[in-house]
Amino acid sequence: MKNISDKKKGIICILFSALCFSGMSSFINLSGDLPTPQKVFFRNLVAVIIASAALIKNGEPFKPAKGTAPFHLLRSVAGLAGVFGNFYATTHMAHTADAAMLNKLSPFFTLVFSAIFLKEAVKSKQVLAIIGALAGAMLVIKPSFNNAELLPSLAGFFGGLCAGAAYTCVRHMGNKGENGRFTVFFFSAFSVALTAPYLFFNYHPMTSKQLIYLLLVGICAAGGQFGITAAYTFAPSREISVYDYSNILFTAIEGYLFLGHQVPDLWSVVGYILIILMAVWMFIYNNKQTGLKKQ
Repeated sequence: MKNISDKKKGIICILFSALCFSGMSSFINLSGDLPTPQKVFFRNLVAVIIASAALIKNGEPFKPAKGTAPFHLLRSVAGLAGVFGNFYATTHMAHTADAAMLNKLSPFFTLVFSAIFLKEAVKSKQVLAIIGALAGAMLVIKPSFNNAELLPSLAGFFGGLCAGAAYTCVRHMGNKGENGRFTVFFFSAFSVALTAPYLFFNYHPMTSKQLIYLLLVGICAAGGQFGITAAYTFAPSREISVYDYSNILFTAIEGYLFLGHQVPDLWSVVGYILIILMAVWMFIYNNKQTGLKKQ
């Protein structure tokens, strides 16, 4: 990959990450009717093993950078809540692509949290993009007491919000020079520690096939986390973040092929289009702003 530019490397990594996370969603569904904490435990157990191996291989310490410990804790709490919301939505919504799209609201929430807590300026066009994305989310959620999927839809929305908070912490720690591999390790270890007691008291027996699917959930999750971390080391978010929305395409294809020919309804598709358009608009706007600053 020596002749490939850093931007193209970043795009390749983020597409790989999107494919891994879509696989994670599919395997969550294929694992069947298991408790969400049990699925979350196995998702993070594999990730903590892989992250530990990566730290050992690179001779890196198992300790946070100076001044980042509180943000690791906050990132882990928000991130774990986000995973629970996403897993619950993925398991209980009829279409995994709907759950994946609600999770992809996280960049918009990151923008909001970055403005509130990191004092990063938000332009009027970015505010409009956030409003547009939220309108798209409402088309996916279809809020109504007659909607049987209202609770899992709200869980998916909450998952996207928490993921945005977690990514804000990751962004702040990255600015302080924190190692991305340790960030993955800390979050995974934290999640395993908090979900292990549930398994001790409420373990749900699994078939060998379910165990394999949950291990594949963990492998895909680890691949997705390392892929997106690598992507943002090669290129800034403003140049490649829009490619992360390929996850929706991958998830929709896998849902159709492997999960009973899932086809989202018309309102969901309109919501997808609106959210993706807002993401593309922000992507173009951010690149223009960067170009103006360099002039």
